[in-house]
Amino acid sequence: MKKFLLTIVFLSLFNFLFPIFSTVFAATGEIHPQVAQWGFLSAAIAVGLSTIAAGIAVAYVGAAAVGAMSEKPEIAGRALIYVGLAEGIAIYGLIIAIMILARF
Repeated sequence: MKKFLLTIVFLSLFNFLFPIFSTVFAATGEIHPQVAQWGFLSAAIAVGLSTIAAGIAVAYVGAAAVGAMSEKPEIAGRALIYVGLAEGIAIYGLIIAIMILARF
């Protein structure tokens, strides 16, 4: 469990810090590089936090779904729908990040 949490923290920090140091792409456009840094930072935060939230949601929903399926195997389809809804949180963050980055 510690390795999993450490991996999540490392990947989140990488997603958070990478756009800050990648101002080379922003310097070629008309937008001021510092403004672009804030845009990249906000996109990274949107993706990073939504991915962490989706991971936590899938952990809880997945555990409950497996427990429920062990008692009643016929509810497997409904349980997968709930897990898919929890995974949708990460997709929403990715869509928001794409919308933010489309402005640059």
